[in-house]
Amino acid sequence: MSETPLFAIPEHKQICPLCQHELVMKSGKHGPFLGCSHYPHCHYIQNLHPHDSTVVKLLTDTPCPSCNSPLAVKNGRYGMFIGCSNFPACHFIVHEEAPEVADVSCPLCHKGKLLERTSKFGKTFYGCDQYPGCDFVLNLKPTPGSCQHCGFGLLAEKPSAQGVKLICASKKCQLPQAE
Repeated sequence: MSETPLFAIPEHKQICPLCQHELVMKSGKHGPFLGCSHYPHCHYIQNLHPHDSTVVKLLTDTPCPSCNSPLAVKNGRYGMFIGCSNFPACHFIVHEEAPEVADVSCPLCHKGKLLERTSKFGKTFYGCDQYPGCDFVLNLKPTPGSCQHCGFGLLAEKPSAQGVKLICASKKCQLPQAE
């Protein structure tokens, strides 16, 4: 029984395009990569597995608003998305709009509304739609109201074993509210 090697060694040696030295297999926090053997004098690196998007399905009935080419469902580095099939000539991507939280205005800037968003780790949080001008964020679901202790203009719903409790949305206070 033959074992497959952990890293496949290329059949031919690759040369660094910057300094003409040999590229060697290296390992980093994001996995293996090819790097110049003349490091630290040359910082050239090359990804072993480029993250290209692949077309899953062509949407022939939906034209791209930028170039009128058909849109396509694609699988990319961060999952599925809809983009123009004429990439790289056209960079159009359909972005999903964040839903507005009903009647909850930002307690920090008093101009914006809080929007439900998803972090890159898949967690839900609520942020002001005036970002980057206002950087208010909240990890719990916001509720209109004022804190009984500090007077902060927003409350948050905190789940617990006894049910959902209201707490102050201020990071300095966060005291539970009497019902």
